[in-house]
Amino acid sequence: MTSQALQKARKYEITAERTIVEEERPAFHLSPRAGWMNDPNGFCRYQGKYHLFYQYYPYEPKWGPMHWGHAVSEDLLHWEYLPAALAPDMPYDQGGCFSGSAIELPDGKLMLMYTGVRKEEQPDGTILDVQTQCLAVGDGIDFEKYAGNPVLTEEDLPAGSSRNDFRDPKIVVRKDGTYRSYIGNRPADGSGQVLCFQSADGFHWSFQSILDSNGNRLGKMWECPDFFGLDGKHVLLVSPQDMLPQGFEYHNGNGTVCLIGRFDEETETFIEESNQAVDYGIDFYASQTVQMSDGRRVMIGWMQNWDTCEFRAHHGKWQGQMSLPRELSIKNGRLYQAPLRELEAFRQNKAVYQNALITGDKVFPDICGRRLDLEVSVRPEEGEELYRKFSIHFARNEMYHTTVSFRPHEEVLKIDRKFSGSRRAIIHQRRSKVAGSSDGFIKLRLILDRCSVEVFVNDGEQVMTAVCFTDLDAEGIMFTADGAARIDVVKYDLIG
Repeated sequence: MTSQALQKARKYEITAERTIVEEERPAFHLSPRAGWMNDPNGFCRYQGKYHLFYQYYPYEPKWGPMHWGHAVSEDLLHWEYLPAALAPDMPYDQGGCFSGSAIELPDGKLMLMYTGVRKEEQPDGTILDVQTQCLAVGDGIDFEKYAGNPVLTEEDLPAGSSRNDFRDPKIVVRKDGTYRSYIGNRPADGSGQVLCFQSADGFHWSFQSILDSNGNRLGKMWECPDFFGLDGKHVLLVSPQDMLPQGFEYHNGNGTVCLIGRFDEETETFIEESNQAVDYGIDFYASQTVQMSDGRRVMIGWMQNWDTCEFRAHHGKWQGQMSLPRELSIKNGRLYQAPLRELEAFRQNKAVYQNALITGDKVFPDICGRRLDLEVSVRPEEGEELYRKFSIHFARNEMYHTTVSFRPHEEVLKIDRKFSGSRRAIIHQRRSKVAGSSDGFIKLRLILDRCSVEVFVNDGEQVMTAVCFTDLDAEGIMFTADGAARIDVVKYDLIG
């Protein structure tokens, strides 16, 4: 039976959605039906379609008591909104239905596993969150919270583990039909860890192992874990809080980290071999993956940063969007990301310029727009001194622009949106080291979708993501070189 709180949310989102102009939304990136969106939740395949839930506060474009929004897609690019799936309406989740995951049960039902938050007053008068794990089961639209909730509490935690930082379960089914849930937690050292819990039926759970421990290496609390096999390795994705930079890695403080290694099946522990940032731009957090029907592993993240949430669309009726779905692979010990290949079906109006010489500023008459797939290969001009800087300025008019620039002598790629129209002095730029690029050769693929850019570097070796809410009539694109550079450019409009 649908609770009063959920009925209210469902009624409100239908009304509020009508006030949002479709052309002000991104075209291929999921945004909230109304109000606020953060972490992706419950990313799964179910009954032939892809379901994506999300942290949601429908009533205002800012964070509030967390609900679960819900959308469904056949291609991961065009989304249909479904009614809100969860609302905070029980004593164990009255503080919010926080992040979690979804999985199909043997009887064909869809089960959601989420973190319930309860506010608890302490003896000194302060209020702390108590976090437990909860279940809801349904038909893909309506979900009933399990009578046995919460299914994991502080009583199930290993010694020294925090009951206040215990969240974001990622549930998986093993080959033998049993279940595992990987959950972020804070141990006694104040750092982060990922706990593994096991279940025979998905409803009754017990502690299995500590999958991996941070040991105060990469930030503090590890949020939103995801764990899967990929190209002969195992990958653990986590979103640490309060990271410190390490060279050009981990500048976002709150960002997403990819740990690559191997899985010891006997002890159910992860042995890390390397780590790297997932995204080197400004806006990416809390990723979740799904395995597509053809075996591809695809990731979506929240295209935002907790430190830049005041940077928002001018209309103010929605806030937050998801990244483009990205196909994952491991090459040369690194995580590679490529835009979902289905996006190519929506390429139109191809424009090609080969071996174009850039000295100073250059504009091509048919390369402009805010829904684009733009491929640019850059190299030095033969017989000339290596160029000092190459830049692409987009979302541009006489007043505004956002820039991606590359300095080969430093092997540094930078994204900069300080002239994008923001009225807030927040984070507006990030730099990334592109190893092996000091010869001046670099490949960039920019995906623009009205109010965002995702820059895929050297066929996905690195990615830089940023939102930019420049007025949509700023459609210009300009190429600039300090020195002389040759470029090949292929532009497609993204239509459909």
